[in-house]
Amino acid sequence: MAATIEPNGVLIFTARRDVRRAVFDALDLDGDFVLLTARDAAQLASLLEDAPPLHVVVVGADGSADTAQGLRILRGSPRYAALPMVYVVDDTPGVAPEGALDWLRAGAIAAELAQRVRAALQVPAVPVQHTPPRSDWRFAFDAGAAWVVASTPDGCILDSGAAMNRLWTGNGPIQGRLLSEVFVMANRSGWPVPDGDAMACTLRRPDGSEIGGEVDVRHIVDHGVHRIAVGFRDLRTVDIAGRALSLLAVLDACPSDDDGMSEAAALLADALELDVVAVWSALPESERGPEVLARIWNGPAPVEWPDAGDLPLLKICLSGEPLVRLGDDGDAPLADPLIEALGLRSYVLLPLLDERRSVIGAVLAGRCRPSNDARVLAPALRAATARFASALELRRAREQGRARGLVDTLTGLPNRLLFNDRLDTTIREAERTGECFATLLIDLDRFKGINETLGHAVGDQVLTSVAKQLRASVRASDTVARYAGDEFTLILRHIIKRDDVLRIAEKIVQAMELPLSLDDGSELQATISIGISFFPDDAVDGELLLRHADEAMYGAKSLGRNNYQIYAANVDAAQQQQAELKVRLRHAVRNDELRVFYQPQVEATSEDIVGMEALVRWEHPELGMISPGFFIPLAEASGLIVPIGEWVLRTACAQAKAWEDRYGLGLRLGVNLSAVQLMQTNLAAVVANALRDTELDPGQLELEVTESISVKTVPHLVETLDALHAMGCRIAIDDFGTGAASLDYLRRLPADRIKIDQSFVRNIGVDPDDEAIVRATIDMAHRLKRGVVAEGVEIEQHLHFLRANGCDELQGYLFCRPLPTVTFEKLLGERERLVTEGHAVPA
Repeated sequence: MAATIEPNGVLIFTARRDVRRAVFDALDLDGDFVLLTARDAAQLASLLEDAPPLHVVVVGADGSADTAQGLRILRGSPRYAALPMVYVVDDTPGVAPEGALDWLRAGAIAAELAQRVRAALQVPAVPVQHTPPRSDWRFAFDAGAAWVVASTPDGCILDSGAAMNRLWTGNGPIQGRLLSEVFVMANRSGWPVPDGDAMACTLRRPDGSEIGGEVDVRHIVDHGVHRIAVGFRDLRTVDIAGRALSLLAVLDACPSDDDGMSEAAALLADALELDVVAVWSALPESERGPEVLARIWNGPAPVEWPDAGDLPLLKICLSGEPLVRLGDDGDAPLADPLIEALGLRSYVLLPLLDERRSVIGAVLAGRCRPSNDARVLAPALRAATARFASALELRRAREQGRARGLVDTLTGLPNRLLFNDRLDTTIREAERTGECFATLLIDLDRFKGINETLGHAVGDQVLTSVAKQLRASVRASDTVARYAGDEFTLILRHIIKRDDVLRIAEKIVQAMELPLSLDDGSELQATISIGISFFPDDAVDGELLLRHADEAMYGAKSLGRNNYQIYAANVDAAQQQQAELKVRLRHAVRNDELRVFYQPQVEATSEDIVGMEALVRWEHPELGMISPGFFIPLAEASGLIVPIGEWVLRTACAQAKAWEDRYGLGLRLGVNLSAVQLMQTNLAAVVANALRDTELDPGQLELEVTESISVKTVPHLVETLDALHAMGCRIAIDDFGTGAASLDYLRRLPADRIKIDQSFVRNIGVDPDDEAIVRATIDMAHRLKRGVVAEGVEIEQHLHFLRANGCDELQGYLFCRPLPTVTFEKLLGERERLVTEGHAVPA
């Protein structure tokens, strides 16, 4: 009998929800991992109590104290002390902490993480020498305190930590001295001092020097032996720590050009009281050797800097080795012409590393006096170094992009080559997920006349202004490119309804109707024509999508310009394609080609999962996943939506009941009802039978009715919904705000909740009018005692706005994409575990 292969357990530890979601998605798609998540140290400690089988840890390296605490918990556990770790850092700036086995930027999670985790699994575990039980007092204080442990009742110091040894350097060993000799309490109380925190104290050294600070005191009984543990904090570093934090907050604002590098270096020198800051570029492809990008010298006299090629320490640093000399008169500075010329007593030389950990430069920071604040200075300099590395890598990427012809030099947008590559990538992703996206081709009206009458300089200003306007009109996840001359192309992703794209196109046309301001203060009116094609409705390859968008754009021009048009396919070919798909759709249920996906709905304040929406997908054996936006209209037009809708209802109810029996979470299940289904005279009986057969509580089923369904066109709509509501089912109005009868719906229908359409949510932070609509909708619904769910929540800005305005629940890609049954069950299993432990659960 073959041995059972234990799945690889991966712990995802980060406070950032977007990173957790991206890591979960990337590893879940790979399929061979058991995934556990923890968002903070408390959750992590609780998880480890159950001793789960873990093999790799993926850590979000955010530099926070909570993350550091969590890592100490891991390393302090004999079972997990030797686990390999893969760190995820911000795209810019950020580097992994020292000691990381591997690391990557957040933007590379989808493409590289699974491979990195598999590589980490191959690294043999290193045996860890566990600390004997009697050293548990070492963890009585937060990391970084200068601690000692003394005996009682005499207060003789028995042991000390590295930070205290650095403070005591040059005064002989501290062991054997008395607490009363070393620590003088501000209130003159004698030792032993009782337990307490942040008590004012002076550290008195044998050479007569004193350091003001504060102590935490703990009396600890260890294996029957009484000890006094004292943690001392040097308050001299408090001021520079505050300035270091302020510095890191403003460094990002500095541009990545030469002036920006010099500005950042000056800020670093001022904030940390440094005498010198220097930045070198040493790109591997450069033939000129190290090049000085910034150099700040605050010393007493001018200094002639040696040539970079004559600096041995710089060569060592550029080989990848950091050089740190920040101790209190500790390690003497190494011999080097520059160090000697500047008279530095303390310094760091840190390599600048790109995303692949290749050295692309170096930073020197130092003082002409010893540094007593190394605990604050070292991490601040490492973080600042990450900023310089990120800026240098960005410059390099831009230069390489221009050299390789990927970026348009005038507008800074992707050009035709890069756009085509992104379009192919988007198509591959859409084929895998079954999503729909739109391609827009935008052409400036009568641009040739602008160039001929006003000159090419004005024409360039117009193109630059149009590029800025287009970027401001779409989301960060969308793509804007300059395709050729006065043509621009867009990719709008995550499209549920065509109307969403039309609203964006309308806003772009309206925005371009405003006069453009030129450099000489004059204004110019420029308009555009837009052509739109959809994947997969109009085409399934990039070239054909663009060709169809181009045809639609010329259709817009033929109608007078300054408007947009959707591609209209050849009627005969389209009808033939639809007829073929209708035939196949009739057998989709019988052939087991339909799938039900589930997307979580979360409570806005706690971000706890409270419900899920059932979404149907069609996995065509030849065409792959087909967008619901394409086949649902076919099903409605042919009447197939009735059997398909009943199948989805029964399948989702049965699955919800199974999850309820297994987890007991009481999650609400949302199922959509189409206009055709609502016209069925026996709809209430169909729902009742499905609930009876699956034994799902009617109160857990929420039937969603789109606002576009008219009370006038669907006979007995109110009566049907009243019957469903009387049965115990909940009723929700879907796509609220897009129809013409919003108030009539709220007044006449037995609605428990409304769902704000994603087209309004998407424009939060972009369109003040849509923000006002969202606010008014939430307020109106609450006044009428209806709950509110916002759909299409994709970024943190959406979350903050909706939470601030009292939205009850949220749904969208910020929390989770629609998931197949197996993956959603993993999510519920993790949620159930955390709920059982009493922790709040973010999606």
